Amino acid sequence: MARRSVDGVPVYGYARLPGVPSINVVRTAGQHRPAGGWTRERAHAHDFLVLAYAERGGGRLQIDGRTWSVGDGDAFVVAPGEVVTPEWDGAAESVVWSADFPADALDPRTARALQSWRAHPLLFPFVGRRSGGVQRLRVPAAARPRWSARFAELDGELRERGDGYAEAAPALLTLLLVDLARVAADVPGHLRLDGEPLLAEVFDVIERRFPEAISLRDVAAAVGLSPGHLTTLVGRRTGRTVQQWITERRLAEARRLLVETDATVASIAARTGYRDAGYLTRRFRAAYGTTPQAWRRAPRPQH
Repeated sequence: MARRSVDGVPVYGYARLPGVPSINVVRTAGQHRPAGGWTRERAHAHDFLVLAYAERGGGRLQIDGRTWSVGDGDAFVVAPGEVVTPEWDGAAESVVWSADFPADALDPRTARALQSWRAHPLLFPFVGRRSGGVQRLRVPAAARPRWSARFAELDGELRERGDGYAEAAPALLTLLLVDLARVAADVPGHLRLDGEPLLAEVFDVIERRFPEAISLRDVAAAVGLSPGHLTTLVGRRTGRTVQQWITERRLAEARRLLVETDATVASIAARTGYRDAGYLTRRFRAAYGTTPQAWRRAPRPQH
């Protein structure tokens, strides 16, 4: 990886090789530390995206003072530019995959056309995550064999370099990111599965009322807590605020309507709790670096 420094923090760039797909996959078993960008034990950033997946859990991942006990099916995403200081203490039975790639590994033409990795339809799980520079998602048990197979097949293509591998590798990465996007779209659902009845109630309120002009105070009243107490609770359990979850749910619905319907942006704004098309557009641009209209026109992967 190439290296430069910004404000004293090293920034690792993806080292591209002519004719070789810009994708790096590492499988780590036991206590060994993977070579990927998420395991350098000092503060750093990188200009590529990182997706890590625990095929078998066991061990601890610490990022900037926050510690996760890594379980089966945990997936971690790290966006370009995030400053992280990770430490990985893997158990003997752990198996972790990681993939490093720049946004244009998916399709150089698409990346240039969109001007920004944040606008790519499959990269929204990497956008706007503020949880120590890293976001954890849980892959449902039924989907885990598929995730393991995808990583193994992608690793095999990159290692063996058989005929057509330069086309196969980005296609397999795209399928992984489709799977990731589906998991990220249901973050509240996964939190419900964690045995958190109060969180389940909070997300039920958000699910029912996000098309309305709902606020933190409204959610707190619905679950019988003060706004301050609810803010502290949700922040500690999820790393995000209630308002961020409301915005996430509204924008997830906006993305769905943009893809699945021909509804105008004004109509979508009215159906997702925003007062007008301009306000939705500003929110959408802040989250994804592009407008709803441009996101709707962006090429979708064929799969």
